[in-house]
Amino acid sequence: MKDNQIHAAMRILRRVTTDMTVPYVTRLARETHDPFLILIATILSLRTRDAATEIASERLFKLARTPQAMVKLPWEEIATAIQACMYPGVKAQNIVKLCQILIDRYNGRVPDDLDQLDALPGVGRKTANLVITLGFNQLGICVDTHVHRITNRWGYVNSKTPDQTELALRAKLPREYWIEINSELVAFGQNICVALSPKCSICPLFDYCDRVGVKQSR
Repeated sequence: MKDNQIHAAMRILRRVTTDMTVPYVTRLARETHDPFLILIATILSLRTRDAATEIASERLFKLARTPQAMVKLPWEEIATAIQACMYPGVKAQNIVKLCQILIDRYNGRVPDDLDQLDALPGVGRKTANLVITLGFNQLGICVDTHVHRITNRWGYVNSKTPDQTELALRAKLPREYWIEINSELVAFGQNICVALSPKCSICPLFDYCDRVGVKQSR
């Protein structure tokens, strides 16, 4: 993909993903606009299928929806509530720790600073960027496995890790697409540009894609 083709590609993505199911965290953000709920749900989503993330998040949010309420729960009770997601014990302990930090350092509020978010237990660059973009509507680029895979498959970037992809996109992706690119490519990556044997025969972006690393497709 040539650099100047990204505008056409994003217009196509917006159109074709309209009828696709968007990730749970994106739906949660649109419904609540609550940075704390977005932060917790994103932590639960790590290495977890979207349907399981929704189940775990909704069960937990029935018990607590603020740091003050969450920190009162024993981590074992949180782990039971979120058992649908991967590593519920580790995530439960991290949630209790980060909630206490939010109370002690930030007056119970989620910081809108990327580095401060990144320093919280269980939070990495991906989670921090998603909270910045979906929770605060501020510029950031959340690079998950779909964004990393697809932008490299396009030939738009050439990077080995998601962190490298984030830096590459920050350097060249027009800022008007920073907030939305994650939601668009997650939906697109789950339905068409899948990891194994992507559906190139029906892909509306076929003419723009260099198909880097694609050895088999449908």
